[in-house]
Amino acid sequence: MDNHEQTTTHATTGHVTPATKTTLLTLSCILLSVGNCGGPLITRLYFIHGGNRVWLSSSLETAGWPVITIVLILLYLHRRRASGNNKPTTFFYMRRRLFFAVAFIGVITGIDDYLYAYGVARLPISTSALILAPHLAFVAFFAYVLVRQKFTPYSINAVVLLTVGAGVLALHTSGDRPEGESKKEYVMGFVMTVAAALLYGFVLPLIELTYKNAKQEITYTLVVEIQMIMCLFATLFCVVGMALNNDFKTEQDSIVASISGSTTETMTHSTNNHLKTKALIPIDAVSEAIKWLSPASDGVGISKYLKSQQSNRLAKGEEAKDFELGETKYYIILCASALIWQCFFLGAIGVIFCASSLLSGIIIAVLLPVTEVLAVVFYNEKFQAEKGVALVLSLWGFVSYFYGEYYKSTKCLEDEVQSSQQSLEMNQ
Repeated sequence: MDNHEQTTTHATTGHVTPATKTTLLTLSCILLSVGNCGGPLITRLYFIHGGNRVWLSSSLETAGWPVITIVLILLYLHRRRASGNNKPTTFFYMRRRLFFAVAFIGVITGIDDYLYAYGVARLPISTSALILAPHLAFVAFFAYVLVRQKFTPYSINAVVLLTVGAGVLALHTSGDRPEGESKKEYVMGFVMTVAAALLYGFVLPLIELTYKNAKQEITYTLVVEIQMIMCLFATLFCVVGMALNNDFKTEQDSIVASISGSTTETMTHSTNNHLKTKALIPIDAVSEAIKWLSPASDGVGISKYLKSQQSNRLAKGEEAKDFELGETKYYIILCASALIWQCFFLGAIGVIFCASSLLSGIIIAVLLPVTEVLAVVFYNEKFQAEKGVALVLSLWGFVSYFYGEYYKSTKCLEDEVQSSQQSLEMNQ
């Protein structure tokens, strides 16, 4: 990292030995890799096998926060053993000022969770992964604005290439549209995914800025506390969304409740066969048939009912029973999703603590092609020419950034050696 980054890091973090910092950075990178590659795959697995609850999926991205309490307990016991009985050990370090700041970031993260889950529900993983590539450009921009991150020509080149790669992908947005999905839904998924990349690109530098202005020593224990509070409030935001979306209903309204007016009975009787074969007949065609059969009706009731029929299996028991892989695997996927996404967030915040928000964004961007390849292998997703071009540009951007980092570190090392030699000559 450059000198500016080192100055701000030492000003806000506790005393950590280089060996410990390297260990924490390595562990954080591993957690981030597991979460970044596994999270989208497990989320998409839920949607392609019958899951339709976007708010539930978004809440699972941070719902694993109780696991962090185990980490906090282990860190507390370690501190007690290290300090002995000489001085009291505090279990929770976070002060009120920092608590409210982190809670605010948690709400923003909850919004980002929903945007991302919506995109994954509509787009193939291989597509959404490439759309997320400009996330690095957003991280770089907000890192410059919020924490005065310095750039090199190589890092600027990487940001430009990643952004252009996503632009190339946007030229053929509907080429891999899932079967049965309208163009409008696909475009909305594309827009939501870009919005998720933009918002999380803002969150990472915001976390780094929070470290900088915390006005208390930032230790790894405090970083874990920040992660727990942030995920708690993100989950609460998504739970409120689930409640407003009636995700907690135990029974669904009948079709009669969706249709108003005196023509309800006639419409229901006339469309019985359409409902039995709704998987084979386009929803818009059914709506048009309703309009023809009943001119007094606008057909909106039936259309809305059919479009929301899949997503209206909101009671978890109903969706679990209808899940294509079985009820047991349904719950396994939900639990695995919560744990894997928790690895992502804990890894990301750990990398920011040990290095910078830009490095965290770089690692996320580097792993996107890996996620894309895994999606093609496991889910047999299409791989068009646009994706190939975007992938090459992304890899080019990654190589450019890391070459720039290698060049910068080599030059710094040479400068240090030269400086030490000059000092020795002056002493002699």
